[in-house]
Amino acid sequence: MSRNVKRPVSAPTASKKRKKKKKKAVTVFLLSFLVIILLGIGLGIGFVASQLNKIKITPISKSREDLGISREAKKEKDIINIAFFGLDRRTKNEASRSDAIMIATIDKTHKKLKLTSITRDTYVNIDGHGKDKLNHAYAFGGPQLAIKTLNKNFNLDITDYVAVDFYSFEKIIDSLGGVEIDVKKSELALVNSYMEETSRLEGKKKVPVTRAGKQNLNGMQAVAYSRIRYVGDGDFERTERQRRVLNAIFEKVKSAGPAKFASIASTILPYTETSISKTDILSLGAETFNMGIGNLEQERFPLKKHSEGKIINGIWYYVTNIETTRDYLDKYIFEDIKPDSSLNQD
Repeated sequence: MSRNVKRPVSAPTASKKRKKKKKKAVTVFLLSFLVIILLGIGLGIGFVASQLNKIKITPISKSREDLGISREAKKEKDIINIAFFGLDRRTKNEASRSDAIMIATIDKTHKKLKLTSITRDTYVNIDGHGKDKLNHAYAFGGPQLAIKTLNKNFNLDITDYVAVDFYSFEKIIDSLGGVEIDVKKSELALVNSYMEETSRLEGKKKVPVTRAGKQNLNGMQAVAYSRIRYVGDGDFERTERQRRVLNAIFEKVKSAGPAKFASIASTILPYTETSISKTDILSLGAETFNMGIGNLEQERFPLKKHSEGKIINGIWYYVTNIETTRDYLDKYIFEDIKPDSSLNQD
């Protein structure tokens, strides 16, 4: 399944000048963590558990060994980490890479929701496959191997995941009436270009984005916006766009009002795949709601100052000091110590 491509070491900058057209990778990002928030709020207005039948529940092993967990059990009992995967697939049964990889943290100690992006090209060890790009773990062994890869490389304690694919994400955004995004002039051409594939595969007419500035984007436009990687700071800025759209959705859902939460959740749930049981979803929703969280905090790893692009056997990888990245990630997720912003700047 590996679909590696050659790129120069300075890929994010040099990619602007590349003339060879590459296959467009569908970068999907996750709003599915919002389901937990919606269910929590829904409980407060009588949201019924029968709605959970709309979610696709896919159990995975909970064995610490199978999931690569080495942290002391229950050491951080008030920190809950869930893996979120945006899948690069056109059909439901297609084996796929996880072209968006995030960790959602419910931090009950500091009363926060955190969303941490992990760069998909990060060079890591994948059990049974040696060193490869992080996003290939999902293609090699599904969500269980993807979670194990995150846990073993970064000393995490993830036991569950949520996933959504390209087409599902578009429908979810449309169900919310779109999202407000500030589109840069330099992004216009690529937004419209990336919509071509979706329009062709779905047999659906695209609506071009005709101007820069803050505006409401529909599902197809927002997904295309999230896929942009050849303007700005390459993959790094792409993860920022992903989180920007997620935050816009988060704010829109919050402002919708309690009367609309149940209908929004009812629309979103059928597009969500997870290993979290119905009982645990209800529990997480209630706990999150009772925490009174108002904001979503976001970070990106590995940090630029400790990483670099490298060509290995003709393939471009994002190589990081795993030990250093693990330390900073641990401090952020479990101790709420944010890395200095200068560490993610050129």
